[in-house]
Amino acid sequence: MKNWSYLIAAAFCVATSAQAQTNATPDPLQVRSWAAGCANCHGTNGRAEPGNESLAGMNQDELVKKMLDYKTGRKPATIMHQLSKGYSDAQIIAIAGYFAAQKK
Repeated sequence: MKNWSYLIAAAFCVATSAQAQTNATPDPLQVRSWAAGCANCHGTNGRAEPGNESLAGMNQDELVKKMLDYKTGRKPATIMHQLSKGYSDAQIIAIAGYFAAQKK
């Protein structure tokens, strides 16, 4: 019986720790890492080469809306609808904030 108490307490600690991590503001280095995945098409720090859309300095709310539209299928795309589904809404908000803070 004593072992079950420890097991239940450990499971509770893990669950509350995971919940705390999901509610916390993500680490800026983690957000930068997520945003780096966009560099292939949108350039380093969101400064794209001609022919691709730059994300640097873009309005955060507009970028979030676009990404959520891709994610839900409201906005057609060749690849963005697939990529956007790999991020939670909170991650999309954080990534959009990162690009909004970048200079054009």
